Amino acid sequence: MIATAFYLENPVPYAEMADAQERFVAARLAEEIGDAVFFLEHLPVVTLGRRGVTASLVKSPRSLARQGISVSRSTRGGDVTYHAQGQLIMYPILKLTGREADVRCYTHALEEIAIRTAASFKVEAFCRDGMTGAWTQHGKLAAIGVRLKRWVTSHGMSFNVDIDLAGFESIIPCGLRNERVTSLKAILGKDCPSLIGVRESMALHLADVLGRKLKVRRMSGATFLRNSSAM
Repeated sequence: MIATAFYLENPVPYAEMADAQERFVAARLAEEIGDAVFFLEHLPVVTLGRRGVTASLVKSPRSLARQGISVSRSTRGGDVTYHAQGQLIMYPILKLTGREADVRCYTHALEEIAIRTAASFKVEAFCRDGMTGAWTQHGKLAAIGVRLKRWVTSHGMSFNVDIDLAGFESIIPCGLRNERVTSLKAILGKDCPSLIGVRESMALHLADVLGRKLKVRRMSGATFLRNSSAM
């Protein structure tokens, strides 16, 4: 199967991208488009998933706003997380059919993509029983939160490349106390790859794990949001 991979080249506001995902999901359900995958960065934002509670915020929304961090509710699964520049976001909009149509298997597939991406840069990552995401001995490297509507996926994965980890101090990541968050930069130091390099690796592993051949389209986030609003 072929999927269009959108490489959005500058940070995108979370709420606007969430709206764009809804439009793409509706179009995919109507068979108006094929599968799509978005690779991007977000402007600083704390998001609360369907299980997210404000008790997982260490700072108030007003305090976060003074730091330039917005707060947004999300339709994805999971609790609270943080996004900002230096973190690679991957949002697949895929129609799962046949054996693919299994929430747990799909989530494990995203974890496998994160693990393989980390391994591409000689970082060992792994799953943990009862915890979604990809972990290392230094802390959590990738967070996963998804939504499925009639077997069409949205939301997906955030993978920490060289994000400023201080942003996570404003929350209890994923509602898990005393659990560290890490990044490739924190682990590899000067040997940390560029976000573009990580994006290329992740795209290759997604194609392999999820069985999609990617057709790449590069554009600015603003251009994409303007075009998608016409859908």
